[in-house]
Amino acid sequence: MVTIYRTGQKGRQRRAGFSLLELLAVVTILGIIAVVVIPRISVSADAAKQNAHKQNIAEINAAVERWYFEKGSYPKANLTDIGADSNYFPDGIPTNPLTSAKYTLNSKNRAQ
Repeated sequence: MVTIYRTGQKGRQRRAGFSLLELLAVVTILGIIAVVVIPRISVSADAAKQNAHKQNIAEINAAVERWYFEKGSYPKANLTDIGADSNYFPDGIPTNPLTSAKYTLNSKNRAQ
């Protein structure tokens, strides 16, 4: 580590660097920013999971309707038959991002 010295007005040598007060001010500002930003990030993650859940339900319901029109009956309540058909879900039926549970059909043949 190289220490740089500079000469002051009266020939005294001073070390160039940050004072404790300057460092304290920077740490305080970073702390305030963290207090404001971190809750927003966690709320954003929850909102994204909610939106993904709604989108998954909409996609499953659309696939169930297509299945009904093409096959003449609704898929099984646990969605194993429609999930196995790559024409409907090539990557498989998504899981609920909120609870990591599998989607099922309710009594009205809607995803839940």
